[in-house]
Amino acid sequence: MYDKSITTSNHSSSASLCIEASHIYIYKRMSSKHSKKNVSWVDQYLPKSVQPYAKLARLDKPIGSWLFAWPALWAVALSANPGKLPDISLLLIFAWWTVFIRGAACTINDYFDMDFDKKVERCKSRPLPSGLVSPAKGLLWFIIEQFSSVIVLYPVNRLAFEWGVYHVPLVVAYPLMKRITYWPQAFLGIMINWGVIVGSAAAKGSIDVHIATSLCFSGFFWTLIYDTIYAHQDKADDVKAGVKSTALRMGDKTIVWLTAFAIPCIGGLVAAGIYAEIGWLYFAFVVVAAGHLAWQIFTVDLSSPADCMNKFVSNQWYGAIVFLGIVLGRFYP
Repeated sequence: MYDKSITTSNHSSSASLCIEASHIYIYKRMSSKHSKKNVSWVDQYLPKSVQPYAKLARLDKPIGSWLFAWPALWAVALSANPGKLPDISLLLIFAWWTVFIRGAACTINDYFDMDFDKKVERCKSRPLPSGLVSPAKGLLWFIIEQFSSVIVLYPVNRLAFEWGVYHVPLVVAYPLMKRITYWPQAFLGIMINWGVIVGSAAAKGSIDVHIATSLCFSGFFWTLIYDTIYAHQDKADDVKAGVKSTALRMGDKTIVWLTAFAIPCIGGLVAAGIYAEIGWLYFAFVVVAAGHLAWQIFTVDLSSPADCMNKFVSNQWYGAIVFLGIVLGRFYP
């Protein structure tokens, strides 16, 4: 005689096992997709021993290099003679300079912030806070990067080399600003747009004060915009760690502040074009750049870390828009 209760129990157990197996399968698929998404070219192609140093330099996250590069590339392009394209060799030199100066800035930032980064979810897996690289080796790597960024300017001309050397203390001091002031982004605006001065000196052997000042002024406020958006990702962690930022200072009034920053940002670009006597195409591209800034400011969701990061990364295209405008404005005066 056959026991229905046993059969029912067996069916239930089988169903449970099937459901559990399907959950495990789905979890593994999702985990696999997530891990693939987080695997960069550094993980795929560089030797294991080199990977931590590449990640200290943020070679796996090129957006920072673009943000360092654009002000210098703007200055080089704006220094081209009417009807001419920018000097390709100088653009390549500043590509090298950018990778190493940005890497040095990130490495010294991580060196000073090791204890803070351990408390920040987004940062605790970095090579220094995670222990993949010792503090002594991290400091040595910073010295190598900083030397590599400056020495490439030596063959260009003396003025460019000197301004590159003057830049070094700013790179070292920047990570300390978040301990002192709610405006570390303002210090970053000076440090990251130093490339305007170095680029101008490299291209001409001299610096046009009016053009350089206008570009630096514009870049300074541009940096305040994108790095304040970036800082909104880490508000909760920054409070816990006891560090400061414009995101914490501005709070609910951030959009008002960013809108105010956009006015001198675009005004500086217009002034630089007028002083440089550049063609009308440049000003058309400045209008497009202004539209890009407006899109960032008025659509960003400051409560969403993902959207803040997306808007931050989009600034590589803002820089490209301005650069293309300069090239076309010079080539078609």
